[in-house]
Amino acid sequence: MYYGYDFGDEVVRLAAEAERDCAARFAETDEICLKRSADVLRAFQENRVSTADFIEVTGYGYTDSGRDKLERIYSQVFGTEDALVRVQIMSGTHALAVALGGILKHGDTLLAVSGDPYDTLQSVIGITGGSRNSLIANGVRYEKIDLIDNDFDHAAIRRRLTEGERVRCVHIQRSRGYARRKSLTLEKIGRAIRTVREADPEAVIFVDNCYGEFTEYEEPSHLGADLIVGSMMKNPGGGIAVTGGYCAGRRDLIEDVADRLTCPCVGKDLGANLNQLTSLYKGFFLAPSVTRAAVRSMIFASRLLELAGFEGIDPRYDEERTDIVQTVDLLSAENLIAFCRGLQRGSPIEAYVVPEPCEMPGYEDKEVMAGGSFTSGSTIELSCDGPVKPPYTAFMQGGLSYEYGKLGVMNAVDYMLRHGKK
Repeated sequence: MYYGYDFGDEVVRLAAEAERDCAARFAETDEICLKRSADVLRAFQENRVSTADFIEVTGYGYTDSGRDKLERIYSQVFGTEDALVRVQIMSGTHALAVALGGILKHGDTLLAVSGDPYDTLQSVIGITGGSRNSLIANGVRYEKIDLIDNDFDHAAIRRRLTEGERVRCVHIQRSRGYARRKSLTLEKIGRAIRTVREADPEAVIFVDNCYGEFTEYEEPSHLGADLIVGSMMKNPGGGIAVTGGYCAGRRDLIEDVADRLTCPCVGKDLGANLNQLTSLYKGFFLAPSVTRAAVRSMIFASRLLELAGFEGIDPRYDEERTDIVQTVDLLSAENLIAFCRGLQRGSPIEAYVVPEPCEMPGYEDKEVMAGGSFTSGSTIELSCDGPVKPPYTAFMQGGLSYEYGKLGVMNAVDYMLRHGKK
């Protein structure tokens, strides 16, 4: 028995070996966490946070100094002019939809330079789904430039921005989503930002920052991105926030996004905090540490899966990371389903539930998902999902603490080896 869990001897042995192999990478996550924690702590101190900032403001949400101060903290930590941090934003996709809808008008061109974006955002844009309310249906033009060898096609970006119709917004997706590519490091994003600036200084550089916050020493906004967007159910919520999303960037762009979220000429002035300010403050305060735990859990998972004989592991345990996502090609539906079921068995909430593949809104294929989380849909908590189609890739992320993440991953691997397709 392994602390009460009946793991196979081979899984216990491989876990110990994996942990030894990951020691150097773990040390690097400590340094990143310390630097980002210092950023957050200084922002709290310099903005003079007090218990009075946690008071509930109801109704329209007028004169909510706690809400406004939290947005200044986000802005300071992310190095931007302004920020919008609201519980009325329901998810990362909602945050992205509000932000793009705020800055793009009829006749504008949106250029995605990291290939097509994540599945649910494709419906927002109008690439899929056929919604009458998509950006394309409302007159926004969409173009894309695919990556080359997991990096930006700088020549194609320069050519497009200097020829033809003017591009209003250049879209970059930091994390891989369900694409068969690596997530994009800040070093690569920074070079892409410089390329865009040189070709067209007026283009708005928009970065989908979901899953990436606090995984590196800086954010894309420190490198010149005009607007970054994310969800509090991911890294910046620290596993404490129960809903919400953020946008941070140029003041004029935040004004446009706020008008889209509320209504024109109201913008940031309204929005009741729904008694969530304590959780939003506390979650952001814990975010660097919780993100470190999630990254460590995925580094461990990567090495354990490699030692167990699986291939198609990305990133490998000793590679640089820019988000909390780990993928592995499990090569059969049986393995993918068994892996998700094992991870569910390692969850604190609803560990008794047996995940089954099913249709999901916004996705083209059947999905199997595992995630016994305190907050429904939270992906800073340990979770796993994947489309049930070749090569049957599991997309895993999160872990509120390394210890819980390690136990959850060991549950998943042990269950898959026992019940998957050999």
